[in-house]
Amino acid sequence: MSFAAFQELKLDIVSLVGLSKDALHIYVGLIVFLSVAAAARQGLRSRLPLLAVFIVALIGEALDMRDHLMRHNQLRLGGSVHDLLNTLFWPVVFWLLARYSRVMK
Repeated sequence: MSFAAFQELKLDIVSLVGLSKDALHIYVGLIVFLSVAAAARQGLRSRLPLLAVFIVALIGEALDMRDHLMRHNQLRLGGSVHDLLNTLFWPVVFWLLARYSRVMK
């Protein structure tokens, strides 16, 4: 998939579901986390679902950064950090709760 196609796909999804890009980052993080936990049958305490979210978020941001650099000749580090935090926040919270508390046992 080309970088322009990746950006178009993201804009199409935003338009289709009517959510902001920030909200989509949150949903993608949760969907990847829960899907990998279910598919691997290792539960939310496993590091694998969290690692999967981290990898998906990094790949997405790498594509975004490269596209932004090609279009605007500058990096967008603040926006990338913001997107990574949005994607990782709730999976990390759920992982910590599952791993270190009785809330999700």
